[in-house]
Amino acid sequence: MERRIRILVTDDSAFMRRAIARMLEGEDDFEIVATASNGEDAVKKARELRPDVITMDVEMPGIGGLEAIKRITAEQSTAIIMVSALTREGAEITLRGLELGAIDFIPKPDSTYVDIVKLRRELIEKVRTFGRLPAKNVALARTRAPVVRGPFGCALIGASTGGPVALARIMARLPADFALPLVIVQHMPPGFTKPLAERLAGAGSLEVVEGTDGMELSPKRAILAPAGVHLRIRRSGGRAVVALDEDTEGTLHVPSIDVTATSIGEVFAAAALGVILTGMGQDGVAGLRVVKERGGYVIAQDAETCVVYGMPRAAAVAGIVDRVAGLDEIPGLLQALARSPS
Repeated sequence: MERRIRILVTDDSAFMRRAIARMLEGEDDFEIVATASNGEDAVKKARELRPDVITMDVEMPGIGGLEAIKRITAEQSTAIIMVSALTREGAEITLRGLELGAIDFIPKPDSTYVDIVKLRRELIEKVRTFGRLPAKNVALARTRAPVVRGPFGCALIGASTGGPVALARIMARLPADFALPLVIVQHMPPGFTKPLAERLAGAGSLEVVEGTDGMELSPKRAILAPAGVHLRIRRSGGRAVVALDEDTEGTLHVPSIDVTATSIGEVFAAAALGVILTGMGQDGVAGLRVVKERGGYVIAQDAETCVVYGMPRAAAVAGIVDRVAGLDEIPGLLQALARSPS
């Protein structure tokens, strides 16, 4: 029998500790090894018990969640999942926690806006994925296709787990005069994408804004898909503009990389450039296949630099990737492709 995933649940509320534990206790491959009532207790128990996964409330008295994350990640590689309030302040704290080393987050289940059944399913999936995450994924052989495509008219970046930190590293290395319109899709719940856009803008010199309906794509600007809707690109009077779609029925992720990538492939055809970053599952494969079939170019992040080598691997297995690259290689590739004359 496969080893059980050992979990430490941290929250200053006894009710919340029990609620999260109950979501996880019914799984045969999970074991709640302890609970912690504050950050200091979490650091101590993490050091003593070496759990595979820690759920971490971020707002606690004394040593809060952020300081606890910082201390734990400095000592061990335990996967930390933050439990975050669906507020602007909660979103900003969550993004800071990801920068400090937390692997992902879930919304706090005391909100009336949270679907408890869906939340439980999401938490179980994340614990199971991160609890068995190897220190290093087995990498697919790197593709070294020559950079000779173009000219390009639009670049897309899709990301999920680990994406906010990866995107910040990319934005920090892109110039303010980046030659292509850039569209970013990051899996996040409502309330988190506007603060993320602001943080990405602050990470570098390129303008980053949350997309609005009718916004025109233009060079020197990155548009982040807002959570809770799908972002499509359409032609309007010869211009490429954002079209937000509230019809999300039948899609697992909202916003969806597949939906955005498909529209970019249809609008820009061979002038479309797609990048798929770290994340669970296979969102992006169907959309990037459209980009590839229309003559565009697809880059996938490599296993070594992914937090979760899921979406890039799925794209590589599907045979739609032109180039596999490490995270720190991607900004240079984007700049080279943006200038590519042929």
